[in-house]
Amino acid sequence: MSGTHFIDSFKARWAGTGGYREILTIAFPLILSTGSWSIQHFVDRMFLTWYSPEAIAAAMPAGILNFTIVSFFIGIAGYVTTFVAQYHGAKQTDRIGAIVWQGIYVAAIGGVVLMAAAPLAGPLFRFFGHAPAVQENEVVYFQVLCWGSGPAIAASALSGFFSGIGKTWPVMWVNLIATLVNIVFDYLLIFGNGGFPALGMKGAAIATVLSGSVNMGSLLFLLSRPAYRQAYDPFRRWKFDRPLFLRLLKFGSPAGVQFFLDIAGFTLFILLVGRLGTESLAATNIAFNINTLAFMPMLGFGIAVSVVVGQYIGQNRPELAQRGVYSGFHMTFGYMAAVATLYVAAPGLFIEPYAAHVSAAGFDSIRRLTVVLLRFVAFYCLFDTMNIIFASALKGAGDTRFIMVLTSLLTGGLLILPTYVSMIYFEGGILTVWTIATVYVCALGSAFWWRFRQGHWKSMRVTGECPHCLTQSFPETPSAGFNS
Repeated sequence: MSGTHFIDSFKARWAGTGGYREILTIAFPLILSTGSWSIQHFVDRMFLTWYSPEAIAAAMPAGILNFTIVSFFIGIAGYVTTFVAQYHGAKQTDRIGAIVWQGIYVAAIGGVVLMAAAPLAGPLFRFFGHAPAVQENEVVYFQVLCWGSGPAIAASALSGFFSGIGKTWPVMWVNLIATLVNIVFDYLLIFGNGGFPALGMKGAAIATVLSGSVNMGSLLFLLSRPAYRQAYDPFRRWKFDRPLFLRLLKFGSPAGVQFFLDIAGFTLFILLVGRLGTESLAATNIAFNINTLAFMPMLGFGIAVSVVVGQYIGQNRPELAQRGVYSGFHMTFGYMAAVATLYVAAPGLFIEPYAAHVSAAGFDSIRRLTVVLLRFVAFYCLFDTMNIIFASALKGAGDTRFIMVLTSLLTGGLLILPTYVSMIYFEGGILTVWTIATVYVCALGSAFWWRFRQGHWKSMRVTGECPHCLTQSFPETPSAGFNS
């Protein structure tokens, strides 16, 4: 391809419907928003690294175990985004406020379940056999997060309203504010600065709960603004709508199960790695946390792709939805390729912040191991791009059952079982289990791409049958590939 032809093709792709500019218009605020989550987790883990080795070793297992349970309800509540996008595309604005409230009711149920799970923390972490000092921190962190999980789930449903209608800037500003709240209270409550008590792990958890509450409250405030009240009348559609609630569960529950299994798989993986010792667990936590900096902005692209698919499906224009998906994929793949290069060529850029305020001798072995693990991350994150983009596209259409089944099979068959067998029966080390995790991510991303190419998603609707919708499947042409 000549340089002139490439530039012309890029310009056409940039400005056209379903092109780069359209995706970026929706995605950019979401990238900053999810990027703020990355910063929040990064700073949180960095402060805990400075606090004690046991704290950072406990943060990932306890935090991700809590999020594993939360993820099921966030998966359902967050699926409000797809309903709103399809209603918005079909110009059925009278249904948008009602579906948002059904998501809030899911959050209320989830909050009760999480509070009931808090007393199980002690037996759970004793079962995995981590060091006693690590267990103590794990229990405290898990329990506080459980007690305050309801607002975070509700925020997912509320942000689904703004994302679904394509108004993503409010989501960004709210998340930036919530991130700032988390960082400030981390600093105050972990170390006891500003006259506050030094609470360590408990302080970090309280800061996270406060952040989630601010997020929810801010989104509710924005939703009450006159422009949204006039267009969607959300606060007069607060009543429980049993058929709509059940429809949200029908499509949202598989999405919640998929999200749960995805997080649960890596939760069990991390808990199993903890059996290899504190050094292996700490290096694994740091490597995953570093990757969060790159991974979370990708979720912004994923949400944008899901919204674009939902809106064009609502308009019965699946060909434009397909174009938008590949536009999102081109941009995210280029971004992750650049990040992967940095992981290999300059790992110190990411690792050194963790070394501050800790013993150089004690951290040296963790640093060396983390450098090696980042090479695994550099390889599999390219396939994780396929995972995020194509799974998001399928969710945006309503193909959630396939996503759930595939994730169930691969998580059990390619991640958890091989990791357990290699460690228990073959005494596999840290490199063996990380190889297994890499194979799992690569297989997951490839499978979602394959499903997307089959085109069955083009005839799906989460909001009900449309009289103008085509009923047959739309297999893509074999030549479509990555250039569609």
